[in-house]
Amino acid sequence: MNTQTAQVDDLRLIALPSAVNCTEMFVRFTLAEWNLRELTDDANQLASALVTAAVDSADQTNPGFLTIRLRLSGESLVAEVEDETGTVPPQLAPGFADGRCGSTNLQDGGTLVWCELPLPGGVKADSVPLPRRSRTNKRQQATPDETAEVDPEVIKRLLSGLSNTDQL
Repeated sequence: MNTQTAQVDDLRLIALPSAVNCTEMFVRFTLAEWNLRELTDDANQLASALVTAAVDSADQTNPGFLTIRLRLSGESLVAEVEDETGTVPPQLAPGFADGRCGSTNLQDGGTLVWCELPLPGGVKADSVPLPRRSRTNKRQQATPDETAEVDPEVIKRLLSGLSNTDQL
């Protein structure tokens, strides 16, 4: 089995309750970009649970930083949460993510908690197409026929999160 990381994307946030909503948007965007939308619900539940545990254990008067990372490795999507100030990794229920989880204390301080989800239908990490990003000429303009696919659920959550100030 090849466990080399084929793709990775991460997001750094402050350990406040709003980090959970930001994590959900990050997961949706990243999996859409990687054409792995069928994993969105499971990955969102997983990443949200890991971030919620980190936020709940954070000092709310002086919160630290969290790094949320999604990796494609071997035949798995790996969700990681690195808590820079956490001294003890959170205890995960034995059956959480079918037991494909782990945690460790980091050498420079903090903790890393991770869980794996199997990729759908025998897909391997190195077969997932890389996002297509190209440099555009500033003089070029999009034609009216060109439309970007926008997930209405992402926009709804973004607007809801921005208007919900009681979580800040």
